[in-house]
Amino acid sequence: MTELSYVVTGGSRGVGRAIAGRLAQQGHVVVLDVVDALDWHDPRVTLVPGDARDAEAARRAAARAEADAPLVGWVNNAAIFQDATLGASTSDEILAMITANLALAVTGCHTAVRHFLDRSRPGAIVNVSSHQAGRPVRGALPYATAKAAVEGLTRAVAVDHGPDGIRTNAVALGSISTARYEAYREQHPLVDAQMAALHPLGRVGSTQEVAAAVAYLLSDDASFVNGVVLPVDGGRAAQGGDPESV
Repeated sequence: MTELSYVVTGGSRGVGRAIAGRLAQQGHVVVLDVVDALDWHDPRVTLVPGDARDAEAARRAAARAEADAPLVGWVNNAAIFQDATLGASTSDEILAMITANLALAVTGCHTAVRHFLDRSRPGAIVNVSSHQAGRPVRGALPYATAKAAVEGLTRAVAVDHGPDGIRTNAVALGSISTARYEAYREQHPLVDAQMAALHPLGRVGSTQEVAAAVAYLLSDDASFVNGVVLPVDGGRAAQGGDPESV
C-alpha cells in the first residue's frame, strides 16, 4: 500500500492530538504547533514547531510531510480561545481575535492548495469549526464569528478547487471532553447535567469520535463529499437548545 502523509495544526493536545494519532494509523503525520516537543512518542508523528498562522511555518510543515510520503491531507485544527464582548473590549481587540483564529484556517488552506496544485495532485482539507458558528454562547463573539467565517471559507475553497480534485470540508464540534473541558468541569459540578440537556445523546463527545469523522472526510470513502460542514455534536445543533437556559 502506498504510504501517505498528513499535516495537523494544533495537534499537540486535545482534539488535534486525537486526530494526529488516528491518522498515524494509516500514514505519516506532521504536527504544526507552538510547542517545543510532543509529550507522547509515535515514530509516525513528527513535530514542526511554529505558529500555524505563519505561511513559512506552514510551508515547512508541508515540506516535512512530503519528505516522508506524498502529502494528501491537511487538517486546520489550531484555534485560539479568548472571550470578549463589544461592551468590554475595543473593536481593534475584537478584530485581532477574529483575525487570529481565521488566519489559522486561511494560511492552512492556502498552503495545502498550493502544495497540491504544484504537484498536480488531488488532496483533502478539513477545517475544524464549532457549533458556535451557528449558535454562539454569550461572551464568545470573536470565536463564534471566526468559526462562521471558517465555514464560509470551507465552502468557497470547495467550489474554487473542487475542479482541481481538492476536497474541502469542515467538522462543527459540539462540546468535547478535552483537558480544557475537564478542568472547567471540575470547577462547575452542574456541567454534566447541563451538557446532557444540550446534547440529545445525553453526553459530550470524545476526541476519538472527532478524529474518526475527520479521518473519514480525508479518506477515499468520502470522495464525493465536498463543501460540507458536518456536525459532530451529538445532535446539539439539531436540538438548538440555549446554553443559558439549562
